Amino acid sequence: MTDEWGHPAPDEIDFGKLMAALADPMRLKVVTDLIQDSVDAERTCASFNLPVSKSTCTHHFRVLRESGLIQDVDYGNRRGVRLRREDLQSRFPGLLEVLAHQAAAGTPTAAR
Repeated sequence: MTDEWGHPAPDEIDFGKLMAALADPMRLKVVTDLIQDSVDAERTCASFNLPVSKSTCTHHFRVLRESGLIQDVDYGNRRGVRLRREDLQSRFPGLLEVLAHQAAAGTPTAAR
């Protein structure tokens, strides 16, 4: 069951939705950037410098949240974003390592 913000429970993260979210180069870039950050890192949406409008950025982060890849943290006057690292590791062991390897290899993730 999803929470009030649209985050699915760890055991309800769907592999198909997760892969569909990662199919977009901009969303993949957000996730690989978060993987490269420290374990408990939290960033603002603007810190990713996505070359899209604010509404498109909002859409991308909603898809990432609803797929179970990220967790939004609402502070009232700003929002933080963090990778659901522990949930993803337990649900899909090795996935984050594959994505980290792709990022380290320099595979283009936002070439559009």
